[in-house]
Amino acid sequence: MEKLYDYLPRELVTFLLVTVFSLLIGLSQRKISLKREGETTLFGTDRTFTFIGILGYLLYMLDPADYRLFMGGGAVLGLLLGLNYYVKQSQYHVFGVTTIIIALITYCIAPIVATQPSWFYVMVIVTVLLFTELKHTFTELAQRMKNDEMTTLAKFLAISGIILPMLPDKNLIPGINLTPYSIWLATVVVSGISYLSYLLKRYVFRESGILVSGIVGGLYSSTATISVLARKSRKASAQDAPEYVAAMLLAVSMMFLRFLILIGIFSWDTLLAVYPYLLIMSLVTATVACYLHSKRKRTDDGTQAEEEEEGSNPLEFKVALIFAILFVVFTILTHYTLVYAGTGGLNLLSFVSGFSDITPFILNLLQGTGSVAVPVITACTMQAIVSNIAVNMCYALFFAGGKSPLRPWILRGIGCVIAANISLLLFFYFL
Repeated sequence: MEKLYDYLPRELVTFLLVTVFSLLIGLSQRKISLKREGETTLFGTDRTFTFIGILGYLLYMLDPADYRLFMGGGAVLGLLLGLNYYVKQSQYHVFGVTTIIIALITYCIAPIVATQPSWFYVMVIVTVLLFTELKHTFTELAQRMKNDEMTTLAKFLAISGIILPMLPDKNLIPGINLTPYSIWLATVVVSGISYLSYLLKRYVFRESGILVSGIVGGLYSSTATISVLARKSRKASAQDAPEYVAAMLLAVSMMFLRFLILIGIFSWDTLLAVYPYLLIMSLVTATVACYLHSKRKRTDDGTQAEEEEEGSNPLEFKVALIFAILFVVFTILTHYTLVYAGTGGLNLLSFVSGFSDITPFILNLLQGTGSVAVPVITACTMQAIVSNIAVNMCYALFFAGGKSPLRPWILRGIGCVIAANISLLLFFYFL
């Protein structure tokens, strides 16, 4: 935008921008006000907002140094807007000061355009337009929010913005790279991804089907998602069995992408080494899921399996505490395994970690525990994931029930993914 000043006078460009931005705000505000208040209580038309912007520009140009005329005009405009609000409140019982605030913002556009970079004033205009148009969206969102939703958000802000910066970054145990800061940093990152997946499921994909539930749930925990889907499948028909297993596999596919994000946050070198394998694993798993989904379509009777809303919030203090404890345990185990058993023992530990949450084990490797080499971290990450998928398959078989129609689909679908991942792991070793 600043390049226009090389071809046109600065005053002309600023005047045109102020006029256009003011008109856009006036158009959006007029539409919303007519729906909410009606013609009789309308503060002004789109031309009114345009003239407010032009007035602000003229008064700013007449006194660009001290802003006395601009501030005086703002005071008069504020008085007129206050009188308008008083009349609407007393005679028409119409409340709300949104229009007044937007009119004052429109009045301030001129000095903002004249003194600030283009990205800033465009960002201001876009924000005003979006928030004006999203009024009903915010209303519906507030109605859907749980009573403790703001408390949950406050908890996340507290653990990430208050507790984390206050923690010391000094080793708790001599010789082991384990600090309060590193423990809580890993907890905050994982909790943030979990909280994001919860918000997506509750507010963005609220009416989603089983497949979307598997995708979003995989961002939080593939083990939890597979267990929940397996329990819910007990009420499903045999025709829906491939769909449930496809959703489980999509959760596993998203798990690979989740670990790519975590690895990229904590170790860029490891990401460069491991990302081809994790992407291939994710793609293979998603392909098997799509195949199972197509099987359901061939035998479908036209009904769509419905999923009950999962109301639990993953961002709980006890969950964060359990993760922190597991992180400490795996950090100590990894250190002493390397000391007494070397990389061979670490490879064995990676398979054992699959029986619990593998995230703490992988994250403590990424944060440099024992100065583990990147190829070893890559191998251990892939081994832990394969082990965890096998454990998840056992969970799925258990929670689905002994006579569930899901069992053959689980064995075929997840078994195929495990075989493909083992083949890729062997390729990594012999490469």
